[in-house]
Amino acid sequence: MRKIILQEWISLEGYVADKDGQLTFFTDINNEANKYSDLDQVKFMDNIDTILLGRITYEMFVDFWPTADSEKEPIAQSLNRTPKLVFSNTLNEANWGKWENAKVVNGDAVEEIAKLKALPGKNMVIWGSITLAQSLMKCGLIDEYHLQLCPVALGGGRPLFPTGDGYINLELIDLKKYDTGIVLLKYRPRSLS
Repeated sequence: MRKIILQEWISLEGYVADKDGQLTFFTDINNEANKYSDLDQVKFMDNIDTILLGRITYEMFVDFWPTADSEKEPIAQSLNRTPKLVFSNTLNEANWGKWENAKVVNGDAVEEIAKLKALPGKNMVIWGSITLAQSLMKCGLIDEYHLQLCPVALGGGRPLFPTGDGYINLELIDLKKYDTGIVLLKYRPRSLS
């Protein structure tokens, strides 16, 4: 069965955005960290055939990626060519510049993604899209968490993991340190049998 892989940049406290909803805590570091992204992300995309996005992340991505210079952003070609699903109950279309448009999916995202997961194909990745990601976490649909831990403490913000009664027990499957102080942590859910 194909996997759903969540890739996120997080602060030391597990926030994906600061108190004002800004992402500058990782975009400032990201310029140097691209040495990792340039090589590993291009290889990673070889095993991905679907990108899952929420509406807000789609709107952020579409302002940059369709026209990104592949000399500066080596992942741009792969990202732009890969089919994208945008989960939104407010959008009717999701243009992607000169590339094939993203498909808009209305309704129950969890149900739709569970169906997609059962189909043959390569893995799917979700970037940003925290509301969507948290819905998938609650239903146990995330197969791997690739967290780029940034060496910053924000003192508050939007948490990656949903709050609630239960917890997610994770097993570390890979770890990589970078000169920027970023640590890439890869986890998969541990079964509680």
